[in-house]
Amino acid sequence: MGIEPGRLQFSWISSAESTKFVEVVNEITTVIKALGPHENFVKREASIA
Repeated sequence: MGIEPGRLQFSWISSAESTKFVEVVNEITTVIKALGPHENFVKREASIA
């Protein structure tokens, strides 16, 4: 399984653009939180055979 759309983002930010950095991080954080946990990282109960 690959990466879900929206979980991988790229942005070019100069070291002089601290305000842009904060905006991009906040935007990405909002998107990722809305997506919720990735299904590969959700703990599941062990099945006992």
